Amino acid sequence: MKKAIHNYLLLFSIALVIVVSDQWSKHLVRANLGLGEAFYPISFLKPFFRFTYWQNTGAAFGLFQNTNIFLLVVSIIMSVVIIYSFHKAMDEPLIYRISLGLMLGGAIGNAIDRITLGFVTDFIAVGRFPVFNIADSCVTIGVGLMLLAMLIHERQEKQTNDDPLQIEKTDDES
Repeated sequence: MKKAIHNYLLLFSIALVIVVSDQWSKHLVRANLGLGEAFYPISFLKPFFRFTYWQNTGAAFGLFQNTNIFLLVVSIIMSVVIIYSFHKAMDEPLIYRISLGLMLGGAIGNAIDRITLGFVTDFIAVGRFPVFNIADSCVTIGVGLMLLAMLIHERQEKQTNDDPLQIEKTDDES
């Protein structure tokens, strides 16, 4: 029981930090930049890296424009599935559980925008890459960490399964 509480605390703490930082940064952008206006926080990276206020009615990185309601429903379903199924992740590696917290925080952060504004505030612009935000980054990093955790688990499982086979094969040959 204590382990479950600790794990859920980890999940919700990560998600809360992401939601707060995501919403705070988006608020700062909306309060200080006009739509389409750019700010260059690091002068030597100008014009490659900038903050540009953009309103996104699509998915992460500008995909599937004008699907705000559908994407809101997907975000809510994703959040509920992560929370509901998290109990199955209790024995998974820490990196896997962190990935779920990142994805949950990102999904909630963008869902808040979709509900309150009717669009998602995007503002991080790097080169010609589509404008994105902290929530988008966390979902992407979360998926990447989850894939990494699964790859590590698969390799460990393969090594564990390979070792007994090698011993059996050696025993059979003698």
